[in-house]
Amino acid sequence: MSDALALGLSQTKPARRARRTAADRLRDALLTLSDHHAQVVAQSERAWASITFAGARHVFTLIFAGEAAVEAGERFVANLPDHEFSVSGQLVADATVSEIEHRILPSPRLIVTCEVLMLEEG
Repeated sequence: MSDALALGLSQTKPARRARRTAADRLRDALLTLSDHHAQVVAQSERAWASITFAGARHVFTLIFAGEAAVEAGERFVANLPDHEFSVSGQLVADATVSEIEHRILPSPRLIVTCEVLMLEEG
């Protein structure tokens, strides 16, 4: 009898990976839009519905630290409202920057809070 069989390891099932949520996919899309120069420091989600649509309003706070990151952050702020997101099963109805904090000392840093309204497709 093998050691693995004796320990009962051959009967265990591989761990299931957690299913990626729409919020996870949106976070990845925002990081891609930031040219991967941002770090998400806060994220929240609130259910949203109208007579014809259901979805969620997502709020993200991202930090861009360093000169190159701040430049990427400024491009992020300029491009976010018109960006065409591709999030499977979701439609981004609105994406806005709600707050910006820019610091120069002791090192360049840009903190951006953005809100994204995602609606369920179908």
